[in-house]
Amino acid sequence: MAIQILCATFFGVEGVIVNVEIDISYGLPTFNIVGLGDVAVKESKERVRAAIINSGFEFPVGRITINLAPAALKKEGSHFDLPIAIGLLVATDQISVESMEGYLFMGELSLNGHLKRIKGALPIIIEGVKHGIHKYIIPEENIEECSIVKNAEVYPLETLTQVVNYLKYKDMMPHKVNKEFKSIVNELDFSEVIGQEATKRALEVAAAGNHNILLHGAPGSGKTMLAQRIISILPELTYEESLEVTKIYSVSEGVGKTGLINTRPFRNPHHTITSIALIGGGRNPSPGEVSYAHNGVLFLDEILEFNKTCLQVLRQPLEEKEVKLSRVSGTIKYPANFMLVGALNPCPCGYFGTNVKSCKCSDYEVKKYASRLSGPILDRIDIFSSVNPISYEEINKRAYGESSEDIRFRVNKARKLQRERFKGEGISCNSQMKEKHLREYCQLNDKSNRVLELAFKKFSLSTRAYSRILKVARTIADLNEKAKIDEKDIIEALQYRKFIDESII
Repeated sequence: MAIQILCATFFGVEGVIVNVEIDISYGLPTFNIVGLGDVAVKESKERVRAAIINSGFEFPVGRITINLAPAALKKEGSHFDLPIAIGLLVATDQISVESMEGYLFMGELSLNGHLKRIKGALPIIIEGVKHGIHKYIIPEENIEECSIVKNAEVYPLETLTQVVNYLKYKDMMPHKVNKEFKSIVNELDFSEVIGQEATKRALEVAAAGNHNILLHGAPGSGKTMLAQRIISILPELTYEESLEVTKIYSVSEGVGKTGLINTRPFRNPHHTITSIALIGGGRNPSPGEVSYAHNGVLFLDEILEFNKTCLQVLRQPLEEKEVKLSRVSGTIKYPANFMLVGALNPCPCGYFGTNVKSCKCSDYEVKKYASRLSGPILDRIDIFSSVNPISYEEINKRAYGESSEDIRFRVNKARKLQRERFKGEGISCNSQMKEKHLREYCQLNDKSNRVLELAFKKFSLSTRAYSRILKVARTIADLNEKAKIDEKDIIEALQYRKFIDESII
């Protein structure tokens, strides 16, 4: 009789329930694992054999066949070690069948029987709860991320021996689920920034509507300092958003974060990054920086120094808020709902249009440098803000501005209006509006319509630029607590389309 043990794997950032079927029959001693497993899965038979013997149990002698069902789904990772070992012990009557009913097992085994941390534990438990599975035996190292899932009884254990003893005696209470969730706000504060009130206003508008923004100005003018503080004025991360972000980090390795993510991600990749590292993929597909920045900010400092191919791959996730990777085994989707914040110098020497130093670049060099950002990418950026160097008098006065807390208060009020407006629409902020939402929520009066019409014709705006101006104007109206968009909102939104050479794009 074949023994069935519940386990799971993940595809993208979603868990998939897997049945581990164990059959031991008479014949020459063999140990085969079938079901489209990768190298790590195939090698698990050696880890399982050593772990069972070194834990003081008997390893069966016979023809052993392990099937991972559904067989057509590719399996990868080492989290099948524990369910395979438990299945072999059940098949040889070292554990009773009844003792492990209703449990889902996952964990990597060392040769001495210790349980090691696995990746992807969180999406597995979330998927298991959806299927009515509520008891999970996991490695102790995974407890921090797994304990945040409600309606899940989590049993963190350290060794195979502990797992067997628990299944025999049931002498352990489930780990207490952390039901209290508290978002942590970034410590950096806008009150530390001297001057730059116009750029602070632009960042406030961007945060209120989750709009993409590009900061341009001379070296040392404060672009990076301002961009790093945008996290401090974004709304606090909710429990649902935290689960989404933590799932992405859970299926990844070497990203520097484990456990519950309770701060909005802020990713700042170096300009030498490759397209795959930015967007995701690879031989064994994994998320990229755009997914690690999900529900947060992707900051591209010196954006014009990035490889042009890297910038072009941003076009699809900026529009669709997800990454689709097509492979032979299927299409993998990674969430990528991030705010893009870019910073750049206006020319190669960095001083075009400033009064700090005279620019040494020709008009051709300035235009060529700015042209590294293609038209389609520029069209996907909602707000452009010029960051001008501050004078010595401003520095000497130490005239600090508003705190992040004050700005975040207004941002939260605007976001609340948007959540109420889009309730049941499948979106939560103005930047996500589609054409039907623009028609319903961005109606213009005669004056504001005339202003936008003149700008559209004079500067040959694209349809996408027109839509983004309306979205930004809607956000400005929300910040001003106005039900309808007026001409002042349109004029301010148009001001945010100026880029480097003062032309509107």
